[in-house]
Amino acid sequence: MTDDHAKPWETTRRGLLLLVSSPAGAGKTSLSRRLVADHGDMTLSISATTRDPRPGEEEAREYFFVNRSRFEAMIAEGHFLEWAEVNGNLYGTPKAPVMAALEKGQDVLFDIDWQGAKQIAEAAPDDSVRVFILPPSWEDLSRRLHARAQDSEAVIHQRLDLGRDEIAHWGAYDYVIVNKNFDRAYADLIHIYRAERLKPGRNIWLPGFVEGLLSEG
Repeated sequence: MTDDHAKPWETTRRGLLLLVSSPAGAGKTSLSRRLVADHGDMTLSISATTRDPRPGEEEAREYFFVNRSRFEAMIAEGHFLEWAEVNGNLYGTPKAPVMAALEKGQDVLFDIDWQGAKQIAEAAPDDSVRVFILPPSWEDLSRRLHARAQDSEAVIHQRLDLGRDEIAHWGAYDYVIVNKNFDRAYADLIHIYRAERLKPGRNIWLPGFVEGLLSEG
C-alpha cells in the first residue's frame, strides 16, 4: 500500500480559484476573509485599484493602490488576469501570482464583482468556482451599508443601485448563498470549498494512486 506519510493528495493537487461576489454590504468580504484565515493553503487575491484607500485600509492588504496612468500601463502590458471599471474606479487582478499559486497547488480566493468573476471564469474555466452571496432582504442590505458608516448617503445610494445590477447576474454562478445568518452562510461556503477540492480534475495525484491500488489487488 501507499505510505500515508507521503500524502500525495497534499503535495500534487492543482489549486482552485474561488470567486466570491455579492452586492456591497451582503457579506462577501467578511466571509472571504474568515475562510482564508481558517485555511492555511488558501490565499486571498489582492487586486490593484485606482480608488483612494478607505479608513483602516492598508497598501497590499486590501488593495494595491495605484494611479490611473500606472493602471492603464499595466493593462497595456498584459499584467491583469481581469480588470474592470466600477463606480468610476479601475480594479484588476495581477495575473502572475495567481497562476503561480495554482501550479503550486495553492487555492486563491477572490472577493470580486460579477464582471471580474466572468472574465476569470472565461480565462480559467477548469480552475474557477463561482459563489454568489445574497442578502436576506433589500432592507437588510441598506441597513448594513448605513451601519458601516464609511460612505456618504449619496455613495450608499450609488452602491445600492450598483447592487441591483450585481444581483441581476446571480444566475451565472455555480452556487448561491443567502447570508441571513453569518455562521450558517460561512458553513455553507466551507462545504462548497471542500467539495470542490475533492473533484478528480483538481487532484492530479489520483490516476497514479489508483493505478497503484489496482496493481496491488
